[in-house]
Amino acid sequence: MTTLYVSHPASFDHEVPEGHPERPARMRAVERALEDERFAGLVRASAPRADLDTAALAHPRSYVDALAAAVPEHGMVSIDSDTILSPGSLEATLRAIGGANHAVDAVIAGECRNAFVAMRPPGHHAERTRSMGFCLFNHAAVAARYAQKRHGAERVALVDWDVHHGNGSQDIFWDDASVLYCSTHQMPLYPGTGSPSERGEKDTIVNVPLRPNDDGAVFREAFEAGILTRLDAFRPDLVVISAGFDAHRLDPLANLRLEAEDFAWATRRLMDLADRCAGGRIVSVLEGGYSLEGLAKSAAAHVDALMGR
Repeated sequence: MTTLYVSHPASFDHEVPEGHPERPARMRAVERALEDERFAGLVRASAPRADLDTAALAHPRSYVDALAAAVPEHGMVSIDSDTILSPGSLEATLRAIGGANHAVDAVIAGECRNAFVAMRPPGHHAERTRSMGFCLFNHAAVAARYAQKRHGAERVALVDWDVHHGNGSQDIFWDDASVLYCSTHQMPLYPGTGSPSERGEKDTIVNVPLRPNDDGAVFREAFEAGILTRLDAFRPDLVVISAGFDAHRLDPLANLRLEAEDFAWATRRLMDLADRCAGGRIVSVLEGGYSLEGLAKSAAAHVDALMGR
């Protein structure tokens, strides 16, 4: 069965100031990497646009409406020192949500084995009522809620290997027994959350922090012991990956020492888990990754693994 790749040109229209690390060039790096002939077998789809009601699956409608109203007609406005709104930002983030949900539909319908959704801005720092850390809406969280509401998924696992802790996803699912949120990330690092003691009200938050300069061997050991064991016990119906690639050794915003093959290894391990309990269903959503070389190599390795190589 095939792998679905979802993207949309709207990702390029979310503008940021010159020198900002979360820039449109990230999308060009991913797209060029996936133009290689070995990816000819990908099924490619354009991300549909979600509506504001869909964004409200993971955020209060008042917050959704306020963010939409804040988008400028011209120029840029700052939500905080890192997080920007430009005229194309709402379209980009709604296409990211629509792309993730389209991937959920396709994977659950059995039209493809798994999917990778490459859109920007990222989403995992967006809390219920707060945009931050380059993120506006939380696309992975919406996809998990969408799978539950539209398809009746009883248990969704959200696995986050971005080098920065996904405080937004943790906030959204803090008191939810039906979603297991698992994160491996560098600590200390932005945003300052992600301690192992942060377990959620239902013990469904799993944080496995790594130390600066930890390499792939340490990552694999932590992922195996700290995350895969919890996933096996939880037995999800669907696995959603917050696939940030900024733990790569070349990334300028962090200090882990992973290689592209480490992400491929983690992908294969999650595929094994999904095959055992979720019918193989995986939807991967791009998060961070700010070295263009590291991002391109890591995304290609991730998709290689999703395709069964």
